[in-house]
Amino acid sequence: MSEPLKIDVWSDVACPWCYIGKRNLEAGIAAFSESPDSPSVEVEFHSFELSPDTPVEFAGSSVDFLVAHKRMPVAQVEQMLEFVTQRAAEAGLTYDFDSVQHTNTVKAHQLLHYAKARGLQHEAKERLMAAYFVEGRHVGRMADLADLAAEIGLDRDDVMRSLAEEEYLADVRADQRQAIDYGISGVPFFVIAGRYGVSGAQPPEAFTQVLSRVVSELDAPVAP
Repeated sequence: MSEPLKIDVWSDVACPWCYIGKRNLEAGIAAFSESPDSPSVEVEFHSFELSPDTPVEFAGSSVDFLVAHKRMPVAQVEQMLEFVTQRAAEAGLTYDFDSVQHTNTVKAHQLLHYAKARGLQHEAKERLMAAYFVEGRHVGRMADLADLAAEIGLDRDDVMRSLAEEEYLADVRADQRQAIDYGISGVPFFVIAGRYGVSGAQPPEAFTQVLSRVVSELDAPVAP
């Protein structure tokens, strides 16, 4: 392959498996890229809202949120959060669900598109997810998002303007429509080379294997 291998990733800032999947994808790409014959890999993130009905200000804990939104019993929620925390640790992430501030993420997705237009989408994605899951910072209010954007070198005042004007809301909605067209109902979801779908936070070696398989299939000669 002479062209970069494109991976389109649908995810939500407030999705714990999405951050784990991001880390595992990065590790898988690193292993895949160790071969000198491997093509370069280009990753682009796309918007997906897991709980679009979540208010910007949610007064409650992670347990409260999941009990209310998923109709799960408290004991089951606590067990699930412990399991996810362990899986996150395996990916090198230190989740703190006790400090998570649940919120609506549509503005965060608009910020990600703003950052993408300025070549900083990956930095913004990492900053928002770390802020949400590790640091307990708010990622739904415009002022808080602008503060985080400034930390990666974006113009805080212009971010505030963009979010207030909903400059990139149409791009968020376009991503969501594309997810529907692809039949994506859960995230993370990875579309490789525009034709191969991978669902869930797969382990790094799974990403390495699928990338190698995709390249071999794309390089295979076409039968006459």
